[in-house]
Amino acid sequence: MLPYKTIEEAEVALDRGLTLAETLWFKYTANKPDFVLHCHNILFLCLFYTLAPIPFALIELSGSKNFNKYKIQPLVKTSFWEMFKCYKKVMQTFIIAVGPLQILSYPTIKWIGIRTDLTLPSGWEIFCQLFVYFVIEDFSNYWIHRLLHCKWAFEKIHKVHHEYSAPVGLAAPYAHWAEIILLGIPSFLGPAIVPCHITTYWLWFVLRQLEAVETHSGYDFPWSPTKYIPFYAGAAYHDYHHYVGGRSQGNFASVFTYCDYIYGTDKGYQYTKQMRKNKSTSTMLAQNDKME
Repeated sequence: MLPYKTIEEAEVALDRGLTLAETLWFKYTANKPDFVLHCHNILFLCLFYTLAPIPFALIELSGSKNFNKYKIQPLVKTSFWEMFKCYKKVMQTFIIAVGPLQILSYPTIKWIGIRTDLTLPSGWEIFCQLFVYFVIEDFSNYWIHRLLHCKWAFEKIHKVHHEYSAPVGLAAPYAHWAEIILLGIPSFLGPAIVPCHITTYWLWFVLRQLEAVETHSGYDFPWSPTKYIPFYAGAAYHDYHHYVGGRSQGNFASVFTYCDYIYGTDKGYQYTKQMRKNKSTSTMLAQNDKME
């Protein structure tokens, strides 16, 4: 199947001259049905879930003091076999729930207008669409996550994700199959409202996966590039939510912090953060007094 509706349409594109990216895209997609391109998302999901947590897993298993000072809950250690068990459970959930959902969603993807043609999006277009997707996903995810902390939903569904009171990167998608599907809705809403090229669609889900792994890493590195993103929640912010566990009624944000701030669900975290800061300051002052 050509990435254009007619051969004439493709010939016009070829006559005007293609960029290197468009040429590569044409060669890769010319004989692939759109359904196969859509199913690439399953491959990318499994691939990046497997690769992205590896650095954090190696850091955790190394027990290095240089990295341990950045561990948010330094007293909690996760063994290799615990990580492997987590990985195995997540991959099973992907096969049972995510894979079939991706396949069944293909007609919807075509209906909303996710395109596969030769007109590749510009960098500015990709940036704007991804920004919109992150905002939409974050807002809708906030409310679904908050509902999952109602007593019934937590006990029946969300409790699985909170088995990790000190999360690790591999545990980002560790959850009940129903939660995976429910929280997949916010991720799909952005592209549904603002349709994009399938390459942007792929990139969106890859970035969302990488972001989830980073916020569940259990490490708060000062050199992380995400430190420069305004209102970005980060690992320390989300780690507090896991630390409190089922009793948590705050820090529901998936990416940004503005919803928790607007609706007052970050007060517990801010109070705890300030108390720790005051305690750290008092300890430093006491040490200075002793030295004098």
